[in-house]
Amino acid sequence: MKTFRRLISFVLPLWQEVLLSALLGALTIGASISLMSTSAYLISMAALHPSIAEIGVAVVGVRFFGISRGVFRYLERLSAHSLTFKVLAKLRVWFYQAIEPLAPARLVSLHSGDLLNRVIADVETLDNLYVRVLAPPLVAIAVITGVTVFMSTFAVVLGATLAAFLMAIGLGLTGLALSLNMKPGRALTDERAQLRANMIDAVQGLPDLTAFGQVKAYLDRIGSAGRRFSALQAKMARLSGLQSGLNTLLTGTGVWLMLYLAIPMVNSGEIKGVYLAVIVLGALASFEAVQNLPQAAQLLESNLQSARRLFEIADTVPAISQPTNPLPRPASASLQIHKLRFAYETEEVLKGIDLELPEGKKVAIVGPSGAGKSTIVNLLMRFWEFCDGEILLDGEDIRRYAPVDARRMFSLVSQETYLFNASLRENLLMANPQASQADIETACIQAELHEFISGLPKGYDTLVGERGAQLSGGERQRMAIARALLKAADLFIFDEPTANLDTITEQRLLATLQRIMGSRSVLWITHRLVGLEMMDDILVMETGRVVEHGTHAELLAKKGLYSKLWELQNQALLAC
Repeated sequence: MKTFRRLISFVLPLWQEVLLSALLGALTIGASISLMSTSAYLISMAALHPSIAEIGVAVVGVRFFGISRGVFRYLERLSAHSLTFKVLAKLRVWFYQAIEPLAPARLVSLHSGDLLNRVIADVETLDNLYVRVLAPPLVAIAVITGVTVFMSTFAVVLGATLAAFLMAIGLGLTGLALSLNMKPGRALTDERAQLRANMIDAVQGLPDLTAFGQVKAYLDRIGSAGRRFSALQAKMARLSGLQSGLNTLLTGTGVWLMLYLAIPMVNSGEIKGVYLAVIVLGALASFEAVQNLPQAAQLLESNLQSARRLFEIADTVPAISQPTNPLPRPASASLQIHKLRFAYETEEVLKGIDLELPEGKKVAIVGPSGAGKSTIVNLLMRFWEFCDGEILLDGEDIRRYAPVDARRMFSLVSQETYLFNASLRENLLMANPQASQADIETACIQAELHEFISGLPKGYDTLVGERGAQLSGGERQRMAIARALLKAADLFIFDEPTANLDTITEQRLLATLQRIMGSRSVLWITHRLVGLEMMDDILVMETGRVVEHGTHAELLAKKGLYSKLWELQNQALLAC
């Protein structure tokens, strides 16, 4: 019930459109009942060979209700779907706004296929909620009230009988459908999510599956999930068939009972004979108001389960909290880190890190993989919250700034560059939407990328493919560097910036970066001890601690960990 109330909260601001849609739905069914009743009256009267004047109103009524039914149906569908699309658009925006603060700390443990399924399929499933679940009960209440009053004008027992059968379908059969479909409806949503997640995994991992000969094994896994999903669909179809059969049985029984009760009243003169067909056909048409309610109940649990899956993510507490009264954007990127500690769940990654990076200085952090170097970047970018210690930006605790303002101070080149399935220009403009073509070309020239792009048939309008699949690893890395240059923030953070570059390109790029960085602040994170001579200070990390620091020459003279890493790297290069 709590989930249902939360879903309704999305539609409450549009309550006027909800009432309009329900009113149009009721008018549509009312016009259908009126058309059947008026047609029955016209045919019955025509059998008595009256004058045209006596049936003139009925003739006009048939035409009016025949046309109005189509008009009301069109307006009802237009209104209902307009309402649905507005609510779904609102729901999508709300869900994105809910998960955006969760990235990446709270989302890394989620299956990407499952998250995508929630964003797309679960939201689309709620399409049924407002058209097929919420509106039919409102329409049914209005129609049952109106038709009961109408039939009671002939005889109270007729109105009561028809109302009883309408309620039997509207409440009894709908309640039965709700209880029977609750468990399979919930399971159907979960199995569909699992199947789609497996399919996304299979498509994205197809090269690796093929390389390791695991295609058949994964197909078996998908096939198993598909069979479970099909079995649930078949069960839901059988339940739907049962509900349809009971619906037809109650409808037919109700109409026959109305006929059974009306015939003696006609014989006794209590009701005129021309109204017998009106009563029977009017009653038959009125069941349209409740025929969709069992189907609405069948869809309800699937909708609620989709909503639960959305709320499960949206209710997650972000790892980063927004300050109540954030400070204005920092005036400078002067950075100090004191006794910084951080742990991923139970594993402590940083164990009291100290770092000083005044404006215009260049500091490198080096060390073997797993030492905690990239974790520092994640904390600076406010992706995770640190456990203890402090990070000062422009002399103030970084947590006192809005995360977006803190991030604006950094231009980041990370290890993994995400490129959207768009053109090269569009991907570059992410860093600075106001950048001109000249700005883009300048950044690409500095990143050793312009010559490559100019040689492409479509130049900067070339599509990069899903995740930049059309580019090599080195080209994607250079795209990231061009982005950072376009952003031109006060502090440049390079996290393994040359990891995917060949030696010659790496040397050219290092020389270029040294030239264009000038007096900018730089935090250089790498395990490749290349180009570190230009650094003002080098921090050497091991198992979450800073074990050495100094300039390149000083560290080599100490004959410590840095010197050992330097010798190992040179030996590997000589071996090649």
